[in-house]
Amino acid sequence: MDVDQIKALINDALSLDELHVSFDGSQCKVIAVSDIFAEMSRVKKQQTIFAPLSESIKEGTIHAVSIKTFTTEQWQRDKMFNLPI
Repeated sequence: MDVDQIKALINDALSLDELHVSFDGSQCKVIAVSDIFAEMSRVKKQQTIFAPLSESIKEGTIHAVSIKTFTTEQWQRDKMFNLPI
């Protein structure tokens, strides 16, 4: 599995404004930006991104996932502190 495949899994499931993914062969880091996160709890945000990756995690293709979520406003304010992933 590569970064493009992971992005496709997430983008097929969710409508995001921005998606940044890094993957080293086992650990995946995700930064997702969308206003859909505005009213979600921290746990719900994590579950939303985790869900499209669950099969790959279950199969062992991805062993660990680090997720950061932002609304577009939060991302504009905070992005200089959160890249590169």
